[in-house]
Amino acid sequence: MCGLVGFFGARAGIAPDDAAAELRVMADSITSRGPDDSGVWHDRDRRIGFGHRRLAVIDVSDAGHQPMVSASGRYVIAFNGEIYNHQDLRAELDTVDPGATWRGHSDTETFLAAFEHWGVEETLTKSVGMFAFALWDRRDEVLTLARDRIGEKPLYFGWQDGTFFFGSELKALKASAAFRGEVDRDALCLFLRHGYIPAPYSIYKGIGKLSPGSYLTVSEDKPEPDVRAYWSVADGAVNAAANPFAGDATDAVDQLESLIEQSVRQQMIADVPLGAFLSGGIDSSTIVGLAQSQSSRPVKTFSIGFHEEGYDEAAHAKLVAEHLGTEHTELYVTPDEAMAVIPDLPGMYCEPFADSSQIPTFLVSKLARQHVTVSLSGDGGDELFGGYTRYPRSVEAWRRLSRIPGFVRKLTAQGATSISPSRWDQIAGYLPRSLRVAEFGDRTHKFAEAMTAAEFADFYRDFMFSHHRRPESMVLGGSEPPTSISGSAAGMAGLDRYQRMMVIDLLSYLPDDILAKVDRAAMAVSLETRVPFLDHRIIEFAMSLPRTSRCATEH
Repeated sequence: MCGLVGFFGARAGIAPDDAAAELRVMADSITSRGPDDSGVWHDRDRRIGFGHRRLAVIDVSDAGHQPMVSASGRYVIAFNGEIYNHQDLRAELDTVDPGATWRGHSDTETFLAAFEHWGVEETLTKSVGMFAFALWDRRDEVLTLARDRIGEKPLYFGWQDGTFFFGSELKALKASAAFRGEVDRDALCLFLRHGYIPAPYSIYKGIGKLSPGSYLTVSEDKPEPDVRAYWSVADGAVNAAANPFAGDATDAVDQLESLIEQSVRQQMIADVPLGAFLSGGIDSSTIVGLAQSQSSRPVKTFSIGFHEEGYDEAAHAKLVAEHLGTEHTELYVTPDEAMAVIPDLPGMYCEPFADSSQIPTFLVSKLARQHVTVSLSGDGGDELFGGYTRYPRSVEAWRRLSRIPGFVRKLTAQGATSISPSRWDQIAGYLPRSLRVAEFGDRTHKFAEAMTAAEFADFYRDFMFSHHRRPESMVLGGSEPPTSISGSAAGMAGLDRYQRMMVIDLLSYLPDDILAKVDRAAMAVSLETRVPFLDHRIIEFAMSLPRTSRCATEH
């Protein structure tokens, strides 16, 4: 795992010493992403420069130093991530060019050789991994930025005053003397709705996030970023729905186990100590179980607990660890320890982020880093296999609401919202204690506003994801822009409601909230996290399964 930064255009045309110094400053602002090594590369004539911080995981020798130049000298890359099938790619490349020599065994070197033989898009489609990279083609003078299929690794970019900035985190861009950090009020509207800022936006004007499964190109001749998708969750789901899995339940279990086992095996490859997060739930326990079954010694597992009843998962994790025979470490967190993290959160996330579990995620990452450099995670299982209770709740609520004429729903919503949330809370106080609901007034307003949705996808977004349904009313001069999940029903023809919810989550909530949270928390302590469930082959297979194989409740 690493961190990258760079600029193209006017800023890169400054004196070489000045450019190199600024690249170092920008890269050093994300030292925690790569404490083991650093490097810069700059071509003043072509006005392009890269900075890099390295966390050495595969080939910890100097042969893995970055930025790295390809064997022919055509390509220069700054790379963040891991290519899990790079050994297979290297073997295939050896058959293409039997006389090729390798400087080391890093996946970055394999990636560069693959670009030489197959080009960018074919290499991306052949690759299995999590990554973000910047690639300069010295022959064609084209800059390419790319991000992995599901968005495990971040990548920001944008033009400002004739300079095209790009990097792993916003703090790296902000470290440039030329960066202008003007808050984007439209993005602020998105934050108030979602609790995070979804791609392709960021909190700053002119700076965006590259969407998962995409790459872009920029050149002097074509300065407008040309963004293209090489893989799409929505397209994969539609194709899977049109060609559903044909076997029985036993066949599905066997094939899924084989795919997850393969993914875990590939993601356990590292030249540094490796462990796994263990919450005691189904997802993390599955990953740890398959990791332990393929390990010759006990896997190191980590969990944190809380003394408050109802929030503590450590006891379940301990039982799973004992059953599997892992080398387990747990830490019970006090309120003071949790609160001590709060001042560091703005520096971790660099833009507004409101996920309530960002503190425990940081604490378990910090615990794991004391023992390992890489940790497996069970994230993604809920989105792939219907684990969220909001799925059946949303379907059932919409089933009932859709029977009510639209004008009746609108009048009912107007009546419900005419009563203040505090008054609704007072009314709820008269109910028997067993029927009372926390924040009843706010929940009533939220549901009432969602009642007016015309389509199920809009209802799901408004009811389950929107902290505020009309954020423009709270942001002076702000206007909520479209996202990958607004009006998304048109791109999901053939999907049922469960499938649409999962796709919506995979498009936005997973990459922009869950994966962003894990990446920033782990990278703040120089820990690489890997998510075996998010191998694209598992995602595509899961999408092909009948709903009853993935969701426990049928409606």
